[in-house]
Amino acid sequence: MRVPVLAYHSNNVAGNDYADNDHVALAHDLRAIHRRGLRIVPLARIVDALLGAAPQASVENAVAVTFDDGSWFDWHDLEHPTYGPQRGFAGVLRDFVAETGAAAHATSFVVVSPAARATLDRTCLAGRGWWGDEWWPAAQAEGLLAIESHSWDHNHPTLPLTAQREQRKGTFRAIDSYADADVQLRQASDWLDAHCAPHRTSLFAYPYGESNDYLVEDYLPRHAHEHRLRAAFGTDPRPLETGADRWRLPRFVCGDAWKSPQAFERVLDEAG
Repeated sequence: MRVPVLAYHSNNVAGNDYADNDHVALAHDLRAIHRRGLRIVPLARIVDALLGAAPQASVENAVAVTFDDGSWFDWHDLEHPTYGPQRGFAGVLRDFVAETGAAAHATSFVVVSPAARATLDRTCLAGRGWWGDEWWPAAQAEGLLAIESHSWDHNHPTLPLTAQREQRKGTFRAIDSYADADVQLRQASDWLDAHCAPHRTSLFAYPYGESNDYLVEDYLPRHAHEHRLRAAFGTDPRPLETGADRWRLPRFVCGDAWKSPQAFERVLDEAG
């Protein structure tokens, strides 16, 4: 098994070209994947194959797509205050399916805390209510997006207070105690399970792509009955292969691992 897992951020809109707009990049990349005869499959299926719950043959010639942070741009078309109309990520997926007849699916890793998102909407976006959670159950029910956890509050530096006990913000490496991890992971799973029922959260993406030995070697494997997660993803730019550590799985991030259509082709070449 050798599968590229791709990550995009719907908040990354700094223009209307491939290099500065993840919506433009996603639309192009889906078609590049299709031209190569690759399949876009749910991330959960990749994890099933990794953990032996599905045959690895079920993910041959496959690619998985993920979105981080979970703003309304993942689901809705919106008018950007500077760069005009933007097709939401879900709309990009629907356009691709309508055009090609191929299947498409993505996993949206969301910041769970309502209070944190209300602040982040003001400090990181335009303060227009774009970081709500009203769309999560509808997205989950449609079957185009799976809603999964990107932590309780991202330990984000613009929040007045986070779950990190010493207020060491701006890095997820600081989540290195049971109390901090219990809020960031287990509490986030509980909230998502209640809000998106009957869906059950099972996948996690580290904020900033950052983990630490405590999370990977202690909290996640030893407290699985509490947080109920099956796998966690970072941002190490390499394909996901047989035998990978389920608590430190790799992803290629748009804008970091590649910034052009040509560089994206090289990502797919590397995973071939």
